[in-house]
Amino acid sequence: MFHKIRKQTEGFTIIEVLIVLAIAGLILLIVFLAVPALQRNSRNTQRRNDVSALLAGVQEFQNNNNGGLPTGWTAASKQLTGGTGTVTVNLGFYQGANVSVSNAGGNVNNAGNEDSVIIAVNHGCFGNDVAAPATRRVAALFTVEANVNQCQNS
Repeated sequence: MFHKIRKQTEGFTIIEVLIVLAIAGLILLIVFLAVPALQRNSRNTQRRNDVSALLAGVQEFQNNNNGGLPTGWTAASKQLTGGTGTVTVNLGFYQGANVSVSNAGGNVNNAGNEDSVIIAVNHGCFGNDVAAPATRRVAALFTVEANVNQCQNS
C-alpha cells in the first residue's frame, strides 16, 4: 500500500550547471582580454628586431667603409650609400616601410609614424628621443603601437 518514494540522483542540478557556465564565461573573458595584448607585444617585438637588423646593416657599412657613416640609400639596390634619400624596404613586420637616413643637426622626430624608421647619423638616444650631436654614433627612431616613440643606438 505504501510505496516508497525514491529520489532520483541522476543528472545535474540547475545550480551546478549555472556554476559551470559562469566559470567557463570567466575563462573566455580572460582569454579575450589577454590575446590582443599578446599580439600587440609580438608586433612591437618584431619592430624592434627589424630596427636591430637595420642598425646591423649600418654597422656593416661602417666596417666596409673605414668607419664612415652612411648618409643615404641607393634606391635601386636598397643599400646604404654616401648619398641621400629614402627607400622603401620589406622587413619582418614593416612591409613597405619608409626608411630614411638623416644627418641633420638637432633633434629628429618620427611624429608617431608606425610605417617609418629614421636612421639618424651622428645622433644618440636620450630616452625615447634622438638628439645631436653624438659624433660617430647612429640611432634609429621608430614607433611602436599606441604611438610610442622608441630609440635604439647602434
